[in-house]
Amino acid sequence: MTRLGESVARASSLLSADLSADATVAELLKETGERRYLDLTDLPAKEQAELIASRTVEVLPGVDRLAERIEERRAAGRGLHIKLGIDPTATDVHLGHAVPLIILSRFQRLGHDVTLIIGDFTAKIGDPSGRTAERPPLTDEDIAANLASYRDQVRPFFDFEKVSFRQNSEWLAPYTFPELLGLLAQVPVSQLLQREDFRNRLASGSGLTMTELLYPVAQGLDSVALECDVELGGADQLLNLQMGRKLMELRGQRPQLVVTMPLIEGTDGTGAKMSKSKGNYVGLSAPADDVFGKIMSVPDRLMEPYLKAWTEWTDEEIAVVLARVADKSLHPMDLKKILAGEVVTALYGLEAAMAARAGFVAQFSKKSFADVGTLPVVDVAEHGAETVAAVLTKVLEFTPSASAARRLAKQNALRLVVEAPEGQQTLTLAESEVIRPLGEVLAERLAGLSGAAYLKAGRKLAQLEGR
Repeated sequence: MTRLGESVARASSLLSADLSADATVAELLKETGERRYLDLTDLPAKEQAELIASRTVEVLPGVDRLAERIEERRAAGRGLHIKLGIDPTATDVHLGHAVPLIILSRFQRLGHDVTLIIGDFTAKIGDPSGRTAERPPLTDEDIAANLASYRDQVRPFFDFEKVSFRQNSEWLAPYTFPELLGLLAQVPVSQLLQREDFRNRLASGSGLTMTELLYPVAQGLDSVALECDVELGGADQLLNLQMGRKLMELRGQRPQLVVTMPLIEGTDGTGAKMSKSKGNYVGLSAPADDVFGKIMSVPDRLMEPYLKAWTEWTDEEIAVVLARVADKSLHPMDLKKILAGEVVTALYGLEAAMAARAGFVAQFSKKSFADVGTLPVVDVAEHGAETVAAVLTKVLEFTPSASAARRLAKQNALRLVVEAPEGQQTLTLAESEVIRPLGEVLAERLAGLSGAAYLKAGRKLAQLEGR
């Protein structure tokens, strides 16, 4: 049995035990937390490829090809050469940024070599992926400061001592204009304009600079310079990564494999990507209690993607706990506490995770909304004729649009909560109710219920008065 198999076997009895008990949870977090440092070199090539693929969106040209190349490199006495490019564009790092580093850590522990390319040259262009307008370029001082912050914050998820650092200015800065023209003569413009974000910006009349258009080529030249076996990137980076394969072929090199990772949804349940600008993120430098509390606030449906993104659990283990939630032998809140504990354990250690767990239970699990403090108020007598979507969007400004309000309901993240002396009662609103008048919905759903009523949209809360 492999070392990972032994760990899974030890955890199996814990996953079927009482996962609301502190002692059981502490033992489970210790077992799964230690996997972040587990040597995985004893896994066969096929299992290595499947372990990586289970946490990614795509492996191109295929998982079998990844297994074949692992086996080939093993026969030559070495591991794969893995590449990830980083454009250090901000000082604040959140859990979404940790996802590729967690995958890279697994590659390290599987016995492969990792190179982090610091995009000091490309950061001055600005990666246009997913942007609706030009990204402002960075100075050398900006890049150095952001990189130092990035390393410090992501360190709990990745061993920076076992990685090679390269700056892409090494090969991009000396590139001459005749060389670039010769290369571009072989790259169809249609391939560069396949990007949906480029097409959308052009259709809307937004600016698109030549430097942005050439960004995928610059990133592809990183692959040419290092001749890596595998390049990692977010799902929104797919065309950039494929450009690397194209340029390697043009240079007579063996094309790299491409591994894309999911873009992590934010904590507010609206479907938007985790982002500081949207306020739906969990910062890696946040205190343990804050990290725990933010994860506890997310919709239940995010448990599966979050478990896959941030833990070392296997697919089978995740399936076990989700099945227990489905058959009601495990409360979703208890699973969420375990996930929050996993993240805090990674950042601050097991003792801090259990302390944050205890603090959350003491302060929030039994807390009444009446104790929260000043909340926005919706006067039902005044706004009852407006649709629930209009109240959320125009009155409360909880959602940017009516369609976003409908998405919340579709994701079971839109609720009515009634508080009475005997406790809370929560009612989940259906998507069809979002387009109905608020007064009608309240009259139907809260008939016969007494007590203070609240409207909860993701993490946001408002009090309902005059119903």
